[in-house]
Amino acid sequence: MPPARLSHGGDVLAVSGGGPLRGELRVPGDKSISHRALLLAALADGVSSISGLSDGADVAGTAAATAALGASVESAGGVVVVRGGELRVPPGPINVGNSGTTIRLLAGIAAGCRFTTVLGGDASVNRRPMDRVAEPLRLMGADVDGSDGGRRAPLRITGGALRGITYQPPVASAQVKGAVLLAGLFAAGETVVREPVATRAHTEEMLAAFGADVCLGAGEVAVRASRPNPFEFAVPGDPSAAAFWMVGAALVSGSAVTVRDVYSGQGRDGYLRVLRRMGADLSVAPAGEGRVHLTCRSSPLRGTTITAAEVPELIDEIPVLAVAAAAADGPTRFEGAGELRHKESDRMHSVLAGLEACGASAEVDGDTLVVRGRSQLRGGRIDAAGDHRIAMAFCIAGLVAGTETVISGWRSVATSYPGFVSDLARCRGA
Repeated sequence: MPPARLSHGGDVLAVSGGGPLRGELRVPGDKSISHRALLLAALADGVSSISGLSDGADVAGTAAATAALGASVESAGGVVVVRGGELRVPPGPINVGNSGTTIRLLAGIAAGCRFTTVLGGDASVNRRPMDRVAEPLRLMGADVDGSDGGRRAPLRITGGALRGITYQPPVASAQVKGAVLLAGLFAAGETVVREPVATRAHTEEMLAAFGADVCLGAGEVAVRASRPNPFEFAVPGDPSAAAFWMVGAALVSGSAVTVRDVYSGQGRDGYLRVLRRMGADLSVAPAGEGRVHLTCRSSPLRGTTITAAEVPELIDEIPVLAVAAAAADGPTRFEGAGELRHKESDRMHSVLAGLEACGASAEVDGDTLVVRGRSQLRGGRIDAAGDHRIAMAFCIAGLVAGTETVISGWRSVATSYPGFVSDLARCRGA
């Protein structure tokens, strides 16, 4: 039996255990950086070129959104060329698909435009909380309305005449921070975002690198009205995608996997620290320009505690770390992980249900997920609930299960990693 096979139109994956994972691979370009590169290129007055963009559906949606706002977006030979500058009224509502990052960041740009933009997405995006961006954008002077009083998408945003504010998001969120900073590029005066808990710094790092008027301080970022300069940029590999292979290599006996050219900036290496605490045999080699090569070899793991302060930079990796925790010696606690309930699926529920289906013992206590460990994982039937990270996490679980694991909703993986099954086959020598 092959290690993985797709059926039912590519929406069901059946995966079985077997030999070790070995070899080298490159994961897709970082999704968070890819979104921002396209949006900043649309704001820059001139031609920008971007290589290594994520090939997932989410980023394709961002490219379509930038084109709807007036940018020219063309792809040739692995390079995307964006001619940005003056934004225009989109021809109709912009559909961001499954991407919460796109809709929140784009809301910040729409708030600066002197016209009305309607932003919506699929059922998952339209369930996710949008008041987090609506509130600060209203404080800056934008008119933001939408479903459920603007608390849900679709959002209708009429922008222009913004004023700078000082804002501290009530929930740690790089997306909210990014939306406010992007709106600040259009605002009179200074816009400041303060963060008691640091989140991913992609927006401010890229604004600074591409010439916008931004100042980075301890626990806060300030921006003034400005535009980025046109740029040439190569997107590094996605650490959140690399995490699946690091956990897989740690769990599957005899494995050794190297993932090359992975982004290594602030807020994206938390999963490596957690895996090291758990005893993973990890090595990190510099690869230049904020990139590293990661190698993991199989090793026994032990339980640990992930604190609430660590969770904001781990929110995408918790599903696969929970799989690692199930096989570890001793319990693992994910504290303050309530934000999992507001992702592509209710990840708290999806992780718990998936672990139980695979024979692991786990429970949810308020906002804490406890995985008891010492589990001999078995094959089970997993509902990915339309969530790409749940689907891939339990594919990794299936590689160490004693019987076949069947994952429904596999098509969601195209959101971020359409080549996952091909990379799995490569690592299994198929």
